[in-house]
Amino acid sequence: MSLKGINAYKKGNLKQDVANADPHKLTLMLLQGALDRIAYAKGAMERKELQEKATFISKATAIIIHLRDTLDVKVGGEVAENMFALYEFMIEKLNEAHVNNDVKLLDEVSSLLTPIRDAWVQIPQEAKEEAFRAQRESKQAI
Repeated sequence: MSLKGINAYKKGNLKQDVANADPHKLTLMLLQGALDRIAYAKGAMERKELQEKATFISKATAIIIHLRDTLDVKVGGEVAENMFALYEFMIEKLNEAHVNNDVKLLDEVSSLLTPIRDAWVQIPQEAKEEAFRAQRESKQAI
């Protein structure tokens, strides 16, 4: 099977996963996607493939911007404000890594994002369901 065929298959599976995912799973997919793009950017940077590096850093940045922009500071309070600041910091470091071709900055962002992803994985199922119900109810109240 060609690489093109494999990539098309992966995209089809991703679309299906997104369509069937709850908000918790979508966030987890975004966190993992950002980590993957950072790893790909690191590899491209080490191989001096500048176009690929730029593409992957851009994609990782876009994911983190999305995560930042979906925070609800009114509901999340101080925790959401801290996450917003952390995401801002990561975006700045990704931009610096791109401009300076600095693998260490990519590693720094990865080291900040990994514990968030790991903590997200550890959320109990009951808490996920409760949060989803509360979110749905607040949207219905509007």
